[in-house]
Amino acid sequence: MGLTVLAADHRLTDPDLFRAAGRRGHRAGSRTLVAHLLLPDEQQAVGMSEERPARVGFVVSKAVGGAVVRNRVRRRLRHAVRPAVPDLPPGAVLVVRAQAAAAEASYPELCADLARCLDRVGTHGREAR
Repeated sequence: MGLTVLAADHRLTDPDLFRAAGRRGHRAGSRTLVAHLLLPDEQQAVGMSEERPARVGFVVSKAVGGAVVRNRVRRRLRHAVRPAVPDLPPGAVLVVRAQAAAAEASYPELCADLARCLDRVGTHGREAR
């Protein structure tokens, strides 16, 4: 179990930051998920600071499936995003929202979609600077 846990300082739990990333962050989507990246220099939101490490949150709604399916999708996404967390800018907020198709997707497909979305939101972030 310890291998799939995201370090406590990288977990996004603040509802205001979830909302800010979803509304004002750079967005990239795929068939199985949507990634929203909010960089600290783009938005002065409460709780954002370049001194803080990057934080990641997940949104897996009932549209994805029942509790067992949602938890499986969340665990897979959490495991897939862990290697990318050190590459996120300090203070950044990443929200990964699962689409209904994530329920049937294989782990490699989720990883590929996540990598593609992170690459696209990362590219937009570099252009904005």
